[in-house]
Amino acid sequence: MRTPRRLALAAAALALPVIGGAPAHADSPATVGGEQLATRGVVTASGAPALPVTTAAGWVVADLDTGAVLAAKDPHGLYAPASTLKTLTALTLIPKLDSHQLVQPTFDDVNVEGSKVGLVDTVRYPVNELFTSMLVVSGNDAALALATANGGLTKTVDEMNAEAARLQADDTHAVNDNGLDAHGQHSSAYDLALIARAGMQLPDFRAYVATKHAHIRGAHRNAPIAISSHDKLLYNYPGAIGIKNGFTVAARATFVGAATRGGHTLVVTLMKTAPRYWPEAAALLDWGFKATAADAAPVGQLVEPLSAEGPAPTASPGAAPQQVAKVAAASPAGGGLPLLPATVVAAGLAVMATGLLRNRRRNRGKLRLPPI
Repeated sequence: MRTPRRLALAAAALALPVIGGAPAHADSPATVGGEQLATRGVVTASGAPALPVTTAAGWVVADLDTGAVLAAKDPHGLYAPASTLKTLTALTLIPKLDSHQLVQPTFDDVNVEGSKVGLVDTVRYPVNELFTSMLVVSGNDAALALATANGGLTKTVDEMNAEAARLQADDTHAVNDNGLDAHGQHSSAYDLALIARAGMQLPDFRAYVATKHAHIRGAHRNAPIAISSHDKLLYNYPGAIGIKNGFTVAARATFVGAATRGGHTLVVTLMKTAPRYWPEAAALLDWGFKATAADAAPVGQLVEPLSAEGPAPTASPGAAPQQVAKVAAASPAGGGLPLLPATVVAAGLAVMATGLLRNRRRNRGKLRLPPI
């Protein structure tokens, strides 16, 4: 006997988690990172120090260790990421590629538009030199060569988007791996902070983004190419530890930076700001360290990545209920919200089934239920 559609839908409804006696609706997701981040304006804790004047359309200041978001402006606004997207490229590919593997770029790799380190298609480069080139001098040619090493650009972009989904970076969609402007490619100040936090947990990532000066292979064996970081904060801000800048005409300047002071490591992200971004980033970091010293309450949370088994709870210890990023249905053993007991589900299904069958007998020949 086919199960009537209404009965199947009733079963699904009964299986929803219950909050305060009412079903949680899957079509009403919470704002990732906390409801206070659902704003196009500025959000900061009452009693926190006065914020500096900024020009960025969107920004976030957060604690990289705890994930606490200290203040933000339009944190989930969608903007072109420019070369800050390369942080997602690195996070996705560092665990997949052997750092000593030799890669020969293709003709298309080395002839990409925009910033290039100067790769040539007659030389084989170690993967670690390609990561250095991509993150230190924002080489678009190096980014494409890394995609070549990973099996192609399409595969790499698919994996980048899968990694963004794992991080709950739902504002991010990659179309390429180098950040050049492309229709449908976007990220947010919040997502760039999520990506940076995950990246800085990888020792190789931390080393690449903190590099000020390096050499890579040149077209001739005895003529290596000297490179220097484009991250101005790295040279000008005490305690700076990287990470990545970006710029295109459409995106304007974008930036992700981190610094350590007094036992705390903070990250600042800027979207659509002025080309001379680093004084603004420095001012926000200064504010963040003052707010941390003053024990200012966070306004949100950088959520944890999803586990391989499914959604993980996104509230940090001691987080306020409104700072829970997402509601995920899970069994009690998995640490999620409780499901209705099986006996309640069974009883409800039995009652509904009886009523449906009575109606079906009464209307035999008049009503035909659609197949599932």
